[in-house]
Amino acid sequence: MASEEKPPAVLMKGIVKQFPGVLALDHVDFEVKAGEIHGLLGENGAGKTTLMSILYGVYKADAGEIYIHGRKVNIRSPKDAIKLGIGMVPQHFKLVMAHTVVENVILGLKEFGMVLRMKEAEKKIVELASTYGFKINPKAKIWQLSMGERQYVELLKALIRKANILILDEPTTVLTPQETRELFSTLKRMREEGKSIIFISHKLEEVKELCDRVTVLRKGRVVGTVDPKKVSLADLAKMMVGREVLFRIKKEPRKVVSEEPILKVKGLYALSDKGVMAVKNVSLEVYPGEILGIAGIAGSGQEELAEVITGMRKAEKGKVVIAGVDVTNTSPKKIFELGVAYIPESRIYVGTAPNLTIWENMIMRHHRYPPFVKNKIVLNLPYIFEFAKKRAKELNMMYSSIFAPARTLSGGNLQRLILARELAETPGRKTRLIVAVYPTRGLDVGATEYVRKVLIEQRNRGVGVLLISEDLEEILMLSDRIAVIHNGEIMGVVKAEEANIEEIGLMMGGALRKTVSEKKAQ
Repeated sequence: MASEEKPPAVLMKGIVKQFPGVLALDHVDFEVKAGEIHGLLGENGAGKTTLMSILYGVYKADAGEIYIHGRKVNIRSPKDAIKLGIGMVPQHFKLVMAHTVVENVILGLKEFGMVLRMKEAEKKIVELASTYGFKINPKAKIWQLSMGERQYVELLKALIRKANILILDEPTTVLTPQETRELFSTLKRMREEGKSIIFISHKLEEVKELCDRVTVLRKGRVVGTVDPKKVSLADLAKMMVGREVLFRIKKEPRKVVSEEPILKVKGLYALSDKGVMAVKNVSLEVYPGEILGIAGIAGSGQEELAEVITGMRKAEKGKVVIAGVDVTNTSPKKIFELGVAYIPESRIYVGTAPNLTIWENMIMRHHRYPPFVKNKIVLNLPYIFEFAKKRAKELNMMYSSIFAPARTLSGGNLQRLILARELAETPGRKTRLIVAVYPTRGLDVGATEYVRKVLIEQRNRGVGVLLISEDLEEILMLSDRIAVIHNGEIMGVVKAEEANIEEIGLMMGGALRKTVSEKKAQ
């Protein structure tokens, strides 16, 4: 660690930021020392990203001062931030998918000339990557890379611009455990060099493992700055949420509601967006009042499977039956009418229309049915506004107004909006099946606890739940049965209480196939 006598790498004093109807930051003080990894914790919507967006010049603070290495600065744009040695790796990567690694990294740089010296740029990128212990092909197209490799491209973009203060916004959200370990090794190497790293996260275990100090925000204010090695996970969670948080959700033994499955998939095949067979001869059943967890590493075909079941993707072969009705290759509208709720992988690009209002997002899929419409064409606005407010209150959403755009909501509140819409029971429609894809990905501990409770409550009401998650602990905690998928194939189905972690890991990696009869958990 660097000497305490040096001025802090970053000092933000009295930062205030207000958006229409929301005080996002309320006189926030934040300090990062030279050569430290500083965690920034808080619930979704606590102000973490807003604070860092001000440091990076995306937003302008309404009040407050910023000092970089002891010098007061005025950061009016990301260009100013880059000149000051500040780099940011955003939560949602800003990469051009059709371009190569080198093209993305040097985009906007003058260093390699008006007529680009690509060989020189490639050599520089390989050397820079090697310095920090990761390998990357500079000629590869972004769409060909894993999420971990794309993360490194964003890091390279900052490092090639000589950043010595790095902001990482939820960097492990889309990474596998192995990719996360590799990233942590890289960040520790950067710390040893004297770089300052701001690590925004909601994963308390990662913060305790990686960070030297942690600052916690709650509702736009600093709760405190602590040494993560000297406090417990429960302490950090309480600082974030303001109350005790349940890390484990209690689940009652499953009650047999029906001998007939609510969902039956038989011999299903489906292609990925790249035209490769992503789902291969998948057969499974989900019964009313049970949660069937799908465990598998990212890209094993689980997203494509969920899309076929919900009518979002065509099946090449096989059958999908919901509530006794063959819905293979039918419309999402018909599947919704059968009582299927869909929590998609992407809250922003699939689950919501960010530029539409909260109330408009709340009635999507319901908008064509009474009592949301009169005479089949005219929206019943008084009813809709009351419905939106009531559902938002029931699901404890934090929002300024139902007339605000959905993009103003935090990730946790976007997920609550989707739950509010999908699980709304209206005349003629009752929820029978929930298809939940990574429902807690990117959520803080409070929002994660809430979503898990909702899934358990629905299961206890007799709803069938197909739960797709990369979090093996979550799968084991919530599921009655677990199906393991690898390379598009089901490797086996086991009862959760009989699950062996080592065996599941081998099945996820394709090293073990268990022949288990498709029996519902009793």
